[in-house]
Amino acid sequence: MTARVLLDVLDEAAGAVHRSLADVDDWRPSTERSGQYAIDVVADAAAVAVLVGHGLGVLSEESGTHHPERDVVVALDPVDGSTNASRGLPWYATSLCAVDGNGPLAAVVVNQASGERFEAVRGCGARCDGRTIRASGCGEMGEAIVAVSGLPPIHWGWSQYRSLGAAALDLCYVGAGRLDGYASTSPSALGPWDYLGGLLVCQEAGAAVADVGGRELVVLDHGARRSPTAAATPALLDQILGANGGQAGRGR
Repeated sequence: MTARVLLDVLDEAAGAVHRSLADVDDWRPSTERSGQYAIDVVADAAAVAVLVGHGLGVLSEESGTHHPERDVVVALDPVDGSTNASRGLPWYATSLCAVDGNGPLAAVVVNQASGERFEAVRGCGARCDGRTIRASGCGEMGEAIVAVSGLPPIHWGWSQYRSLGAAALDLCYVGAGRLDGYASTSPSALGPWDYLGGLLVCQEAGAAVADVGGRELVVLDHGARRSPTAAATPALLDQILGANGGQAGRGR
């Protein structure tokens, strides 16, 4: 499967999620699983059916692993930011990242509230709605606008900060130069489905990405948790990692 065909399949899965959400009347109730919403389950079923049907494996936040033996496995978060979605806050996305034996190969992240779409292919750059994107180039914390997941115990010295609630979109905005950095403040907060799509977008847009503890970020383990940090430049990444108690310079 070529990268172009793979992107088409990821788009098809994101479109299936969008259609499935249109059929859900009540977005508020959660399921029996803590932190899971009914929309998560509906969206997951729609996306997994598309991906598996095209011969891909899946690592999904909601339903676990499907066909891990396949050459390409898609890390899937059908509704990243489901709490935002349940409250009518227009910052939630479907995040898909196809991973092969060499790492992230292709990614699509779609804001399901606005339709804005990010894509990246390994070695081929990153785009938003068809236009090439690049990180901002900001190298100083005092000039940076940084998105955070969680609440830092102290001020890190940024110019401004935002807490938006959907890691995949936050990371894509670093790649697009709209944010200068992103950090998760918990040492083990996010699953691979939360960040792999945004990670590839960031990397292909020229941003630097690392785990706050220096751990490998590209993992396909449903139990794995990481704390990704992204920044427009390596210099800013080191400053954010240092402020967040991380090991600067590792795992980029």
